[in-house]
Amino acid sequence: MEPARPKLPLEAIELYNQFIHGGMSRRAFMNGIQRLAVGGVAASAMVEGLMPNYALGQQVSRTDDRIKATYETVPSPKGNGSIKGYLVRPVSADTRSATSTKLPGILVVHENRGLNPHIEDIARRLALANFMAFAPDGLTSLGGFPGDDYKGGQMFAKIDRAKMTEDMVASAEWLKARPDCTGKIGVIGFCYGGSMANTLAVRLGADLSAAVPFYGGAPPASDVPKIKAAVLVHHGELDKGTAATWPAYDQALTAANIPHEGYIYPGAVHGFNCDATPERYNKAAADLAWQRTIDWFNKYVRG
Repeated sequence: MEPARPKLPLEAIELYNQFIHGGMSRRAFMNGIQRLAVGGVAASAMVEGLMPNYALGQQVSRTDDRIKATYETVPSPKGNGSIKGYLVRPVSADTRSATSTKLPGILVVHENRGLNPHIEDIARRLALANFMAFAPDGLTSLGGFPGDDYKGGQMFAKIDRAKMTEDMVASAEWLKARPDCTGKIGVIGFCYGGSMANTLAVRLGADLSAAVPFYGGAPPASDVPKIKAAVLVHHGELDKGTAATWPAYDQALTAANIPHEGYIYPGAVHGFNCDATPERYNKAAADLAWQRTIDWFNKYVRG
């Protein structure tokens, strides 16, 4: 069976990727979509399929009684002073209160638009898998995610990247040190967050048990020996530039004797896990990647 591929032209998805990564203006994106609007697919339908629909992508309601979620502020003296994030824990079915037992922690790092509703939903999904999850908002110093991905991307470009990295390190250390955490943590990230998952694996060394980057950039080969976490990498086959980094990363991880696996998903594009963007979402790839991710965290963070 042929792998599922996007219904829209790949050129449209590439235009969207350039747009959300700051490579073109909104006007240039819309003009490009207009040029591709042939074969009975209207430009408005293309845009609707590419832009996020967070209600469509919500798998776990914010009010689900199986979880308890709060917003917490984490000190980040080496970063932007502090960073706010979304903390989620499962609740006991008997008491309907937060579980009193210690749980392994998973840091959830967003794409380059800040802590949007999709990333919060990822944190809730992890809570239902019996982890405590913390999703920091890298846009905190500018007021946080503005409710619009385009504006979020513009804000993201203004923040000092080195300070944002320190904010993420502070978030991971805070999660690990919480009294309701077992002291074992992992990280999952998407796009920018995927690159950050690899960066945290380098920075945290033995303090991080597992890293799961989705379509993120690999760290420099010279830094790979610093990694002590088990690394699980996910890329889409059609996300050619990012997927092309995997063989060298695989080789470096092997040379450093780091437990790792990597998968290239047939027919999948950049952002294939995001069910809030219908034309990038690839359900078969996303479901398989998610199951592999939970299995990985159960093995290396819970174990």
